Amino acid sequence: MDTKFIGKKSAAAGGWGALKSCGKQLLQSGMPISGARSMLKANQPDGFDCPGCAWGDPEHGSSFEFCENGVKAVAWEATEKRATPAFFAQNTVSELRRLTDYELELNGRLTHPMRYDAASDRYLPVSWQDAFAEIGGILKGLDTPNRAEFYTSGRASNEAAFLYQLFVRVYGTNNFPDCSNMCHEASGIAMRQAVGVGKGTVLLEDFEEADAIFVIGQNPGTNHPRMLGDLRRAAIRGARIVVFNPVRERGLERFSDPQDKIEMLKGGSTEIASLYLQPQLGGDMAAVRGMAKAVLAAEDRAVAAGLPSVLDHAFLTEHCADFQAYRTAVEATGWAEIEDQSGLSREEIARAADVYINAERVICTWAMGVTQHLHSVATIREIANFMFLRGNIGKPGAGLCPVRGHSNVQGDRTVGINEKPAEDFLDALEKHFRFTVPREHGHNVLAAIGAMLDGSAEAFIGLGGNFARASPDSALVEKALRQLKLTVHIATKPNHSHLMPGEAAFILPCLGRTEMDFNAAGNSQLVSVEDSMSMVHGSAGINRPASPHLLSEVAIIAGIAEATVGSAVVGWADLADDYDLIRDHIEATIPGFEDYNERLRKPRGFHLRNAASHREWDTPAGKASFSSEALPEETVHQRARKGAGRRFALQTFRSHDQYNTTVYGLDDRYRGVYGERQVIFIHPADLKAMNAEAGDRIDLVGEHDDGIERIAEDFRLVPYDIARGSIAGYYPELNVLVPLGSAGKESDTPTSKSIMVSLRARNAA
Repeated sequence: MDTKFIGKKSAAAGGWGALKSCGKQLLQSGMPISGARSMLKANQPDGFDCPGCAWGDPEHGSSFEFCENGVKAVAWEATEKRATPAFFAQNTVSELRRLTDYELELNGRLTHPMRYDAASDRYLPVSWQDAFAEIGGILKGLDTPNRAEFYTSGRASNEAAFLYQLFVRVYGTNNFPDCSNMCHEASGIAMRQAVGVGKGTVLLEDFEEADAIFVIGQNPGTNHPRMLGDLRRAAIRGARIVVFNPVRERGLERFSDPQDKIEMLKGGSTEIASLYLQPQLGGDMAAVRGMAKAVLAAEDRAVAAGLPSVLDHAFLTEHCADFQAYRTAVEATGWAEIEDQSGLSREEIARAADVYINAERVICTWAMGVTQHLHSVATIREIANFMFLRGNIGKPGAGLCPVRGHSNVQGDRTVGINEKPAEDFLDALEKHFRFTVPREHGHNVLAAIGAMLDGSAEAFIGLGGNFARASPDSALVEKALRQLKLTVHIATKPNHSHLMPGEAAFILPCLGRTEMDFNAAGNSQLVSVEDSMSMVHGSAGINRPASPHLLSEVAIIAGIAEATVGSAVVGWADLADDYDLIRDHIEATIPGFEDYNERLRKPRGFHLRNAASHREWDTPAGKASFSSEALPEETVHQRARKGAGRRFALQTFRSHDQYNTTVYGLDDRYRGVYGERQVIFIHPADLKAMNAEAGDRIDLVGEHDDGIERIAEDFRLVPYDIARGSIAGYYPELNVLVPLGSAGKESDTPTSKSIMVSLRARNAA
């Protein structure tokens, strides 16, 4: 059996392996010197914001505020390779479709605007003027603006996103499917219900004061590695770190900080998790409910013994609503139900609860391991409930911290990318710009795909990203895109979404985050982004553009807008030539951006005030609100074990050589897989029960009950420390198994962490 792709896992995250990987990526870019020079300007006051994750920058930053994945992102963007018109002339779209995501993007940066020619099945060069005119003509020709879908990825700047939403609303629709719909939608909804603000309540400095940090459904080592530095510093000073994750992730076990010279020279590392628990997929709500049950039991014991209270009664009385209803719900939830659904023992949960009880200041962080389930909103409400018990909201060193993925996914929402916009925001737009703003709610990602499939949507414009590969149900999404009248992709590199052209299809190449953006007068333009801690940073590229034919995202949006709606309401060209004017409009329409241009130019930017962190609750009750929702009747792992045969609960995740749908390489050294992506991680005992061995080839068959056959073919089994009954593998390869019809309650987020599958053996090649 071929198992050469399975190798040794890194002893710790970071360390020499990270430095070696950084060097490798810079060499592969073909521009190692300029790439290294670029990194010294990453996340610096006079440089650019890293195009990778949304982890915050410290107030007392160093000259090395970047991580391994940041180097990969910059090297990927700053490559010397070019996907010129000659590249497209040599390859038909059908031929390019056979390439993997990794192989396709290796061809480098796009250099010219391109238009699809169906007769030759090739993309051909087109002038910017002709591209804008044809796109505008098609959009104007639709019988209603609601037949167009306007997607946004999290890499767009505040300025580009604001201009985009303004154009689309002047055009007449709120159809804004965006990457938030596929990741942290549940976080925003749940937190608005619980505390009145859909953003995290902590600053980066709070990690320096926390006594305990709970990390739930999150893998910082791969998804936001700079977070490991803050966790390491917390661990060194004695903070307890409790991890809930079905998969043993190296970065949450040990981390070797490349900036710690002594640790590097000694080959040492720091233990991160004080307690590492592995719940079943979908079992986090039950685990948190169990901790709350243990906390309430400890309170009862303290009262009976005349000891100090465990609960923060002052906080509960002054700041909380519906505590007694929640307490009743917790007491009615039996330990047998909690243990069965969480996959953890009562003793394990009690150990985690003890950490919470003995800490005065607690932060709870989570990511998509929590948000991509059927009951994600209820789970995040349960996390908030748990944190309310001891007043861990609105004090230094404590709070809720959903950690976003892409660098400006939070900022895009702040400036108006939302299919369900707040009425006060629409009122502000209408008053300031003097046009009738559409009020009907628009389409999110799943609704947009449905509209494209049934023909009610006829056009798609993507501001960054790789919609076809990021979305669930890959085969259906490909069909949906290819039957449209118009597809437009604003991008830096070719990706698979470009290979599913509509009747008219355009690829419009834009500047990257690291590249200089000059206006007509030759002045450098500054953009801004918002991180997971609501800090707004300035970002100015330092590298020469990959091609003289590139336009900024702002300029491309302005060109499409001018050709579609004209300039009677908004002077698009003026805004594209001076981003300060865009920020003036943001300041006039969105609270918190007072003196935007002035504050943006201060080192490290400024913080958008978070009312919940000041214990001001914008909820119907006017208080932090408990939720008393019952645990789910059944989670995916409970359903899976009832069926006959090899049924498992599957989650998709990233490899360490990947960011979102962008694949930088084929290694995952933290999990010990090299040169291979078609793998499934499975518990050794489950492997043995199947009479299978490491390296065996299998097909995965979706078990959703909608009559659609979903199969992911030819994956190889890798034994791994993962909760029994749960398996895991990489997206986007496994997105074909994520059903459109399976979405989170209230959030409508695809359930990419709760996929029911069966495994079918296949003959070895």
